[in-house]
Amino acid sequence: MYDDIITAIPGKAPGADKLAVDGDRQVAAAFLLALREGLEAALIVGVTLSVLARMRRTELRPAAWTGVAAATAISLGAGVALYWVGLELSGRAEEIFEGVTMLLAAGLLTWMIIWMRTQGRRIQQQLEADVREAALRGHRRAVFAVTFLAVLREGVELALFLTAAAFRVDAAATLTGGVAGLAIAALLGWGLYTATLRLNVRTFFQATGWLLILFAAGLVAHGVHEFNEAGLIPALVEPVWDLSRLLPEETAIGSLLKALFGYNANPSLSEVLAYAGYLLAVTAAFRPTTLRPANVAPAPNG
Repeated sequence: MYDDIITAIPGKAPGADKLAVDGDRQVAAAFLLALREGLEAALIVGVTLSVLARMRRTELRPAAWTGVAAATAISLGAGVALYWVGLELSGRAEEIFEGVTMLLAAGLLTWMIIWMRTQGRRIQQQLEADVREAALRGHRRAVFAVTFLAVLREGVELALFLTAAAFRVDAAATLTGGVAGLAIAALLGWGLYTATLRLNVRTFFQATGWLLILFAAGLVAHGVHEFNEAGLIPALVEPVWDLSRLLPEETAIGSLLKALFGYNANPSLSEVLAYAGYLLAVTAAFRPTTLRPANVAPAPNG
């Protein structure tokens, strides 16, 4: 096996350029997921700090930040645990676990988008009311609980999404994209909080919402693929088509489509039906109105 990595060019393994290109595309998918979820969490923190500043209860800020730190640690632990379990399994058990993880991530992602569509207008009002009540009571634990629960929801969602993405693509690229997305989200959130940045939050969440729907469709199809491999769901026809020569998954475009939208050059019929069925169902659910994002842009400090 070591002969396979010997190359005539010192320090450069065969296929290194292709792997680097694939990694860039995988980073982009993780970056988008982390940016979206991270910005939601940053806006929640911004709203909390803004309310405390307006009420002149800045002494409660450490409790809010402690809640953020605790939720972040638990979310990170959940992601590591899920990925570790996937690595420990092998064969049919691994295929079933990865399939369940991908379908669970797709379901949670869909629920999140639907929830934001129906409850988005009330998110900021409810969050401000919770923070105001906690501040009036003067209980640090209450302030801690508000930020902890809000950020934990976003963090666990992101951990599940990135774990599912890591099963499909390279784990290191997924981690790199996730960290970069969270860093940019933190900067955007701070800019919005300090009123040094103007961002159309509604347009941002609306555009990324549809991208995440396509990402979820890819998770559904890949989950069905894993169940095909495990023998739980019949392939029906395999493959329905084969685009390996026209658009290989190893090319720049193919790897980007695979990382973002679950592209498969030679899918089974059950994968195609799952992908199309999911998109049709979600599109029908959202057809009466456009996606309504969470209106949680924090007020300027002070």
